[in-house]
Amino acid sequence: MTDDEVAAFVEDRLSLQVGTIERDGSIHLSTLWYAVIGGNVVFETYSRSQKIVNLERDDRITVLLEDGTTYETLRGVMIRGRAILRSDQTDVVPVAEAVIRRNQPEVPEEYVAAAAVQMAAKRTAVEVVPEKVVSWDHTKLGGTY
Repeated sequence: MTDDEVAAFVEDRLSLQVGTIERDGSIHLSTLWYAVIGGNVVFETYSRSQKIVNLERDDRITVLLEDGTTYETLRGVMIRGRAILRSDQTDVVPVAEAVIRRNQPEVPEEYVAAAAVQMAAKRTAVEVVPEKVVSWDHTKLGGTY
């Protein structure tokens, strides 16, 4: 995919698969909602979650966005990079607001800020700073594999 196609694909997906490194070197995978701020993928999660414990020890992170149900329709973007953790509530609230707005458009705007403040009390915001982006789009293969 081109850079513009990657950006559009990332903006269009709903769920983000997040990989962090466990103490024993194995990979911890989880799926969650996210937003894009300043061109980078961001999310918030409970501060005591295994993702945060792992990222506090080792800031390497890989995230994956994908779609397609048959081989010829598979598309995806993998972002490998470093995680910046922010646990101060003033840093978490804007991320929580962005995630709510993006993933729960049915929440009335007048409730978004209050919900984000409530969420931020026990959460850490994560910004994925890309070091390498890999993408694929099997729809461009034209039936030849």
